[in-house]
Amino acid sequence: MEDLHVIAVRHLKGKDKEVIKMFSSPEEVFEKEKKYMMPVYKRPRIVMREGKGATVKDFFGKEYIDCVGGIAVNAVGYCHPVVVKAIKEQAEKLMHVSNLYYTEPQVELAEKLSEKSGMDKVFFCNSGAESVEAALKLASKVTGKHNYIAAEGSFHGRTLGSLSVTFGSRFRSVFEPLLLKGVKFVRYNDAEAIRTAINDDTAAVVLEPIQGETGVIVPSEGYLREVREICTEKGVLLILDEIQTGFGRTGRWFCKEHEGVEPDIMTVAKAMGAGFPIGAMLAKEGIEFEAGEHGSTFGGNPLACTAALASINVIEAEGLVERSRELGAYFMKNISDEGDPGVVKEIRGKGLMIGIELTKRCGEIVEKALERNILINCTSESVIRLVPPLVISKEEIDRVISVLCEIIK
Repeated sequence: MEDLHVIAVRHLKGKDKEVIKMFSSPEEVFEKEKKYMMPVYKRPRIVMREGKGATVKDFFGKEYIDCVGGIAVNAVGYCHPVVVKAIKEQAEKLMHVSNLYYTEPQVELAEKLSEKSGMDKVFFCNSGAESVEAALKLASKVTGKHNYIAAEGSFHGRTLGSLSVTFGSRFRSVFEPLLLKGVKFVRYNDAEAIRTAINDDTAAVVLEPIQGETGVIVPSEGYLREVREICTEKGVLLILDEIQTGFGRTGRWFCKEHEGVEPDIMTVAKAMGAGFPIGAMLAKEGIEFEAGEHGSTFGGNPLACTAALASINVIEAEGLVERSRELGAYFMKNISDEGDPGVVKEIRGKGLMIGIELTKRCGEIVEKALERNILINCTSESVIRLVPPLVISKEEIDRVISVLCEIIK
């Protein structure tokens, strides 16, 4: 019997060299998606094929300025050459070997994350929701308690565990009862509500330093510091969800730095891998799993860790944290100057995480922006969320502002 490897090599050397089939039309993509995929996503009838920097091109080569950024994932832009090169080189050496063995990229990334975050220990996984699952499990393990406090308006993921601390019936109702029964939701930006909600079986308080899915809700200055003090006083762990706010998004490496707050546990993902799936849970010294208490087959594999290291190196080398801070201020000022005050209720955010709250639903504005080659998305029905790649240019920002303000007016 002929060796399967020989057959595969011969195939790839033949006429059909494409590993991924190229479809003849967008309609063919839509039809096969409908036939073979679960309908969990509502999306416009557009097929994306390639991207560079802060722009993407569709099936026909039409170019769009992307202010969604893969939902705050593509911080260093699409197909950054440093990241692409690193992934190619690592893919030729070792993509996966499992956590039964040591690998150098994993340990190097753990050290880098510790250095940037101020946290001490790292557990690698594959997504933000997984990092939240790990954080909740760890908090119960080290405290021996099983109640949690989360905020109204929170979003921490869609798995049954992370969904337990995610607010809102639209996410939860179909799946209730959820895994964690002892979860109290309190008003966001109200530290005293947290103090009142803490009881003898409270393991941790789980918060986003800025609420993303609810509409880029930025808490008052001092809120996180006060929550930190309450948690310390009551002997309760503080878990900060930096999945969307991390890696320069808000003009700091992590949003917690705006108030100098140190959580006990922190979750990260999204921008860390520059589009390659990777997540991590970080914790302070003494707050950790022992051998066999948790794990992940793919978590922190060499390819994912190499992509993340390359992404972090680009953020450092190109000064993207500072750039986020400067361009975010520029973005918000110019939208404020140009926007129609009768429609624009409030503009808020930090760095390049911006919410534009309108006095009307924003779905139609998203559609009209798409027609004008601008990608934006809506959260909380009336808030336009802008989380573009941190490499976006001022010229691209000006174009986005011009189109948005024209549509809004």
